[in-house]
Amino acid sequence: MNKNDIISSIGEIKLIHIIEDIILKKTGKELVRDDSFFFEIDVEKDRDNLVLNSDLFNATTDAPVQMNFYQMGRKSVLMNISDLVVKGVKPEGIIVSLGLPEEMKVLDFGSLIEGIVDYSKAWNLNYLGGDLNYSHEIIINPTVFGFKNRNKIIYRKGIKPGDVVAVNNKFGLTGVGFDIILNRTRRLEDFSKYKRAIKSVLEPNELGIEGIILADNELATASIDSSDGLSKSLKDLLLSIPNLGFEIEFNESLIHPDALQYSKEFHISLEKLVFSGGEEFIHLFTIDIKNFDIAQKLIASKGGKLIKVGKVIPEEKIYLLKEGRRIELKSQGYEHFK
Repeated sequence: MNKNDIISSIGEIKLIHIIEDIILKKTGKELVRDDSFFFEIDVEKDRDNLVLNSDLFNATTDAPVQMNFYQMGRKSVLMNISDLVVKGVKPEGIIVSLGLPEEMKVLDFGSLIEGIVDYSKAWNLNYLGGDLNYSHEIIINPTVFGFKNRNKIIYRKGIKPGDVVAVNNKFGLTGVGFDIILNRTRRLEDFSKYKRAIKSVLEPNELGIEGIILADNELATASIDSSDGLSKSLKDLLLSIPNLGFEIEFNESLIHPDALQYSKEFHISLEKLVFSGGEEFIHLFTIDIKNFDIAQKLIASKGGKLIKVGKVIPEEKIYLLKEGRRIELKSQGYEHFK
């Protein structure tokens, strides 16, 4: 086998061997070959719910041309873990199904698998196996799962008027990155002062564990992962809480400094960068106002961040508070098939 071989020239069996070899080398574990996959459950009273997430990564829509194969694999796992962690669930296992074009190089296939395995290992996931098939484009479909007491899962429901709206990072960085990657004709190297923004798209930031801490201590009333843009995430929360809405403070607590600088330099709407960027994998929580200081100090003591950015209001709308004005938010964020 040489680095220019394509996967159709070596076949499925050898590709599975490559996956097995990478997993064994990186984790010291051997995959069990069988018709199904098995995960031994440590029966505990506090882990009575199986929680799963399966988000499909499609290279055509989810990977800019600048994204390499390792980064694709990494992102496909990260985006699935994110949806579990924001619910307060520690991910424990993963199954990955792949659809691959027959002209894909074996070397690139190996890089893709390494990205998947490395990020699974970073969260100490038990890689159980998966499926491998032909497709016209690269499709990665991980299923990630964990266990949680149903009473400690942070659902979207549970929000009350007056709750604090808090996030674990600032918004706008991916908005800058996507604008450079998708809309600018200059080389990426010409935007060196915005390399953090470019990297946030190609190699999304590490996920925080704030959701797990808040869930274990029952300090959050609701949560959502912001991967389709902050605007759409807030609107998705509205669907679960009739007659309630949000008031968001549009200031330095919410806005990443690189977004502020980029907006001024290139005359791009700051609101668009912050609310419609997408792919941030930032976690948004609502917390009872009487518990917020406790939650913030607890999170900080464990190396995390909890930033107050607004509050829940008794009106089914989303408003920005900007320079003394109250403006209704209209932008939508990303939606599939639209």
